[in-house]
Amino acid sequence: MPYAEIEYEVRDGIATVTLNRPQKMNAYTFVMRNEMLDAFDRIDADDDVRAVVVTGAGRAFCAGADLSGGGDTFDKDKSKDMFAGEDDVLEDGTPRDGGGTVALRTARCLKPVIGAFNGAAVGVGVTMTLPMDVRLASEKARFGFVFARRGIVTEAASSWFLPRLVGIAQAMEWAATGRVFDAQEALAGRLVSRVHAPDELLPAAYALAREIADNTSAVSVAAIRRLMWSGLSAPSPWDAHIADSRLMASLGGAADALEGVSSFLEKRDAAFPLRVSTDLPPEVPDWPVR
Repeated sequence: MPYAEIEYEVRDGIATVTLNRPQKMNAYTFVMRNEMLDAFDRIDADDDVRAVVVTGAGRAFCAGADLSGGGDTFDKDKSKDMFAGEDDVLEDGTPRDGGGTVALRTARCLKPVIGAFNGAAVGVGVTMTLPMDVRLASEKARFGFVFARRGIVTEAASSWFLPRLVGIAQAMEWAATGRVFDAQEALAGRLVSRVHAPDELLPAAYALAREIADNTSAVSVAAIRRLMWSGLSAPSPWDAHIADSRLMASLGGAADALEGVSSFLEKRDAAFPLRVSTDLPPEVPDWPVR
C-alpha cells in the first residue's frame, strides 16, 4: 500500500516507519495519523517483522502538529486534523485526541519499537513516541513538550507515559515550562537511552533491532513487552507474579522453550518456530484496556 506522508519498508525482519513530510519538518496531520495506524496493523500481522524502527525524513523527526490552519488548529468544531474523526469519540461524544490514538496503537504493538530521533521532536512529535520501548537520539535532536505555550494540554496519553518514564518532577518541569531542550538533557532526564553522532544514529537503531531479530523468540518478546508495560500500573508485585506465572506455565512447555534450551545446550543458533500471529497465548495481558 502506498502512503502519502510516511514511508514503510521491511527488510531482513526489521520494519522501518519514516515520517515523510520533510518540507514541513514532518509535521503531524490526520493523514499521517491514519497511515501510522495502518502501518502498525501491518507490523503486527506480519510474522516476518521482528522489530520496528521509527524515524523522520530530512532534518527533523517531527515538528509537532501542523499549525498551517492557524489559530483554529486545535478547535474541535473547526479543525478535524488533530482529532480521530467523527466516527471515533468518547462515550460522552468528545472526539478522541488523534495523537492519543497513535500512542495507544503503538502501546499495543506486539513487536519492540525503537524510536530514532534524527532531529527536532516537539509536541506530538515527542509524545507519540513515549510508548516506544527504546528511544535513541542524534546529537542534533531537540525536544519540547510545548503544549502550555500553545494554550493546550499534554496529549497522546503523555500524562500517563511521561512521568513513568522520567519521573513526575522531570515531567512537570518540561511540561510546565514548555521549553525546547537538547539531546544531552533528554539523556540526563532518561527520555532517551543513548545519544549518537548523526551518521551513527540509524546504524545503532538497526543494530539493536538486529540483536532482537536474530536471537530471540518473537512470542517471548511480545509477551514480555505486554508484561512490562502493563506491570507499570499493576497494584502490587503480586499481580505481576500472577501474570508471570500464567505465562511461564503456558510457554514453558511450548516449542520455543524447547528450542531455546536445546539450541543453548547444542551450542547453535536457535530457530524458534512459534509465530505471534497464531501462537500468542491467551494469558498475554490485554493492554492497554479500553
